[in-house]
Amino acid sequence: MVRKRIRILYNLICIAMITVGILLFNPNISIATADTTSTEKTPEKTPTYIQQKNQSPDGIGKIYMGREIAKFVVYKKADWFQRSSREKEENPDQVIALLNLKPNYVVADIGTGLGYFTFRLAPLLPQGKVLAVDIQNQMLDKITALAKNQKITNIETVLGVPTSPNLPGNTVDLALIVNTYHEFAYPQEMIQGIIKSLKPGGKVVLVEYRGENFFIPIQRLHKMTQEQITKEMQSVGLIWRETEEILPSQHYMVFQKPDVTATSSS
Repeated sequence: MVRKRIRILYNLICIAMITVGILLFNPNISIATADTTSTEKTPEKTPTYIQQKNQSPDGIGKIYMGREIAKFVVYKKADWFQRSSREKEENPDQVIALLNLKPNYVVADIGTGLGYFTFRLAPLLPQGKVLAVDIQNQMLDKITALAKNQKITNIETVLGVPTSPNLPGNTVDLALIVNTYHEFAYPQEMIQGIIKSLKPGGKVVLVEYRGENFFIPIQRLHKMTQEQITKEMQSVGLIWRETEEILPSQHYMVFQKPDVTATSSS
């Protein structure tokens, strides 16, 4: 009886060893294992821009960070920039006083239009210059002609594109953007291009009609709230420095490019 049991055990061991050998040395047979691959899908990256089917009367139907981008003012309607009531409505002299310019500054007037601010800035920068940036060449031609007529030599026009101001890197002390940022078709790319053009510690000054005030007679998408401006500027790495609310109808907000050299030296 004992011998019979030993023989059965011996046979079982032999069968087990043969089975293991077959599994190990036969490439056509695979051993089923638990699937440890995660079945969770990688979250899709939220697109920078979302195009709506329908657009607002004053917008292009393109959404960036929760707001619809506004239509830009075309050259044929540029006389609106030079309207006689603008000085009372916006107080440009106060805007310039807030800039605290130095005579040798290089200032980029982004979305210069017909040069409303460019020609106010130039006399204050005798050792510096104004880079008048616009994406419409007709605007720049007008500025070039007027500067030549007035014998102003420290104004340079720069033809930008919707995704870039086309400015050289690390050359600009201050970028002034008045009533224009909300019209950028590619705000993220354009601001990133402006940041690249700034010297370390350089500043971006935004002047925008107050979106919080329903009674300001400007189309809705051509106004912005402080919260929205701050959110968009900080998303590209700019640091908020100050906000002034002394203009008649506009926010005056200052953001700064981080000065990496100062940080590393400290």
